[in-house]
Amino acid sequence: MSWWILQILYALLVILVCLRIIYDTQSFSKTLAYLLFVVMVPVVGVIFYLSFGINYRKRKMYTKKLVKDEELSKQLRKQVLAYSQTTYMGAKAILKDYKKLINMITSDSLSSISANNEVKLLFNGEKMFPEAIKALKRAKHHIHIQFYIFENDVIGNQIVDILIEKAREGVKVRFIYDDFGSKAVRGKMHKRLAAAGVKVFPFHRVIFIYFANRLNYRNHRKIIIIDGQEAFVGGINVSDKYINYPDAPHMYWRDTHIQIKGHAVFFLQHTFMCDWNFCAQDNLVPTDDYFPPPESFEIKDNKIVQIVASGPDSPVPTILYSLLQAINLAKEEVLITTPYFIPGESMIEALVVAALGGVKIKLLVPGVSDSNIVNAASRSYYAEILRAGVEIYVYQKGFVHAKTMVVDGRIAIVGTANMDYRSFDLNFEVNAIVYDEETAAELSAAFYQDIQEADQINPEQWFNRSKRSKLIEKTVRLVSPLL
Repeated sequence: MSWWILQILYALLVILVCLRIIYDTQSFSKTLAYLLFVVMVPVVGVIFYLSFGINYRKRKMYTKKLVKDEELSKQLRKQVLAYSQTTYMGAKAILKDYKKLINMITSDSLSSISANNEVKLLFNGEKMFPEAIKALKRAKHHIHIQFYIFENDVIGNQIVDILIEKAREGVKVRFIYDDFGSKAVRGKMHKRLAAAGVKVFPFHRVIFIYFANRLNYRNHRKIIIIDGQEAFVGGINVSDKYINYPDAPHMYWRDTHIQIKGHAVFFLQHTFMCDWNFCAQDNLVPTDDYFPPPESFEIKDNKIVQIVASGPDSPVPTILYSLLQAINLAKEEVLITTPYFIPGESMIEALVVAALGGVKIKLLVPGVSDSNIVNAASRSYYAEILRAGVEIYVYQKGFVHAKTMVVDGRIAIVGTANMDYRSFDLNFEVNAIVYDEETAAELSAAFYQDIQEADQINPEQWFNRSKRSKLIEKTVRLVSPLL
């Protein structure tokens, strides 16, 4: 076949792919990014889009998961909505101010507010892991554990030993890991767990023929549930690098997790069970063993919590919408910590509108990151929000990996979702919203302590940076929706 015929065929292929991008991609910025990449990078751009860009979540990849999720949700719907109404009617006045946020999350994801919760913020791995280990050892009926990254190191093997010990005691142990993020679990660790009676499954087994799309849709959740009454969720994965012990060979790692005891655990349990029934091809159904009756709880506090989960199987990006709504409802101050800041147009507009309206917005981002490309893309968004009066702080002590938000010192958000396209659109994520001034004050104090270890960006100096730096950042921004 002559060269010119190949060129004609390739041109036709590019045209067809471009039409597919325009038809299939909802985000305007992502559409432009894909079009640019396909047209400007011959062959590679087409392969990249066909591998990563096609919206498989609207196709058969999650059909079975959606059906099973709906079956499980039907069994819980009446109980959840009735409990939500009771909680709202008898709750603190703070909920009246956040009715729009609560209703939006409830109507979209069946995840409503729940009272009667104890909440404990856990800063860094050296605080989180000891509490998690004590909780795991207390398990009587079941342990449900799910992580994006689970390493074969000291803390990883310590937790594995506990899971094996509890399984041998007769505790039902179920373990989900992301096959891309937790490569260390494959092989010997997986076999060791399974041999001891632990039911362990990758969320998506990465097989070569499916590698690209399964790599693109990652389960980024980090959840531990004990006996349906106690849970942990947040930014901390299972790895030694999250523990800042003396003379540690790695950089200081700043992260935040939350421990919850009480009725809010039901919603994390629901999230885990939906994922489990999908990846394990199981039919785990809600019973009193997994959703214990209220009288069985021994709770010493009355914190109000709402769990927000979303992912490629969600009709809408619920986590993104919840953050946008929280910012829109802010009257005085919003404190945001995120390791990856590629926010998209809607988030930028929400921050700018709030800042121009007089809300003090402070953003903490890493000075040192695990991705120079992502850092460059993040910097390309700074000018827009700096002009609106947003204060940006660049963390210098180490790597800040926490994903948190505090609004008006009244609500605290802790979870797994970064403020980027991937968390909002591609990853399976989960956040916890605590409607409580005490918890918000504690998270706010941690934020102000963190910015003592950060450099604030001077807007005037930022605007006067070299044209070369601006050009590099704006160039990277063109493909930021694909990162």
